[in-house]
Amino acid sequence: MQRIFILLIIIFPLATFSQVKKITLNEAIGIAQKKSPDYKINLNRNQASYWRFRNYKARFLPELRFNAILPEYRNEVELITNDEGQDVFRTKNQLFLQGGLSLSQSVPYTGGTLSINSRLNRIELFGLDENIGYAVFPFSLNYFQNSLFYNEFKWDKKIEPLVFEESKRDFVESMEQISVSTSNRYFDLLKAQMQLEIAKINLKNQDTLYQISKGRFKMGKIAENELLQMELTLLNSKNNLTTNTIEVKRTSQNLARYLELETENLELAVPEELPLFDVDIDKALSEAQTNRKAVIEFRRKRLEAEKEVAQQKGNNRVRLGVSANFGISQNGEDFNNLFNNFNKQQSVQVTIGLPIFDWGVSKSRRKMAEANLNLTNNSINQDQQEFEQEIYLHVLNWSSLRDFLYTSEKAKEVATKRYDISQKRYILGKISITDLNIALREKDDAVLRYLNSLERFWRDYYTLRQLTLYDFINDKKIEAEDILYD
Repeated sequence: MQRIFILLIIIFPLATFSQVKKITLNEAIGIAQKKSPDYKINLNRNQASYWRFRNYKARFLPELRFNAILPEYRNEVELITNDEGQDVFRTKNQLFLQGGLSLSQSVPYTGGTLSINSRLNRIELFGLDENIGYAVFPFSLNYFQNSLFYNEFKWDKKIEPLVFEESKRDFVESMEQISVSTSNRYFDLLKAQMQLEIAKINLKNQDTLYQISKGRFKMGKIAENELLQMELTLLNSKNNLTTNTIEVKRTSQNLARYLELETENLELAVPEELPLFDVDIDKALSEAQTNRKAVIEFRRKRLEAEKEVAQQKGNNRVRLGVSANFGISQNGEDFNNLFNNFNKQQSVQVTIGLPIFDWGVSKSRRKMAEANLNLTNNSINQDQQEFEQEIYLHVLNWSSLRDFLYTSEKAKEVATKRYDISQKRYILGKISITDLNIALREKDDAVLRYLNSLERFWRDYYTLRQLTLYDFINDKKIEAEDILYD
């Protein structure tokens, strides 16, 4: 009984591994869009863009912070200037503590930062003059702006929403690219499996014909050269079988690992024919210009180049900044009296920087930014033309693929039937081995052309979806179903 149990433990995993998993093209695409490495990369990239957008939005919200120095102790000799203007050395032995709250808010209309601060300081002196002092700043209103001629917040409000929208559209396009990639792997395996079946049939037929040829050679009905030709064809069929077996193994691993399946023993179904539908070029262009990320990308690149020009013009000529502060404060040795009779504190500072002679550095930076803007505009115009041309040519190509698939399928049927007839005629001695090999080669070529046209038909269908982000069968836009933000 124990031996039977051990035997079952050994056999069961082997049986599980050898189980054939049947799968269709639509099922493979569905799995890939939830489990493939490309999906995980796509999701991570989109999540990063989402949190970048969240960070941008948070920059315009109030921020409350606690700031403290806990503690700062110094026991050292330092150089100071006394009331008479003389430099003297003095020993410093003190403990300094500071704590405070700050509430800051970005001002997008001006490009500055407004903050409200509250701070309490405590200093304790050691040595001969031991005492404790306090300083309180219960209220301090501050405003700071680095430049009056360049507002970074204004440009971010234009660019960052486009970056986020671009990432969402990129997610949908990448999902359609997963469909294309899955389709390629699926048809690589499907073609390998079908060619393996053809190789098995050819080997069986060639072995039968070789046995017949040996009998006919013994009877003197064919020359030795024809028998050798038949033997060579048989050997080639064996080699083809070995080659196709290895190719099935390679392509099955490629698909199974991409889909993260537990087995590599896959049985693929030939995809069903798509329902008839027409693709209007104007409709395809319109949907692509509405749905694709490239349209958002063009606007984003132009704005980024314009932002660079504005930054160089605002900072490279006259640098003008402003800083202002208004509040109250009090200090003393008695903590209980700190919050009486506050002193006013206020300050305004305007800074200006004007380059008189900088060897053309400011001008060159501005000119480089303007040249980059012109280059960006020209590149965008060219990209827009290529964008429209790609869709136009793909729609034209797609319109002819169904007819090409039909003719290649018909050619496969004709070539197969012709080979069957040629095989029978060879057995009857009506044709030579050369004619039979020609019929065999034409049959195999016709089958391969059919498989290639079938692959191209489905690949171009999913590419059409990717280029337009539109489902022409169901007449609706393709949108992301589930984008997870953790």
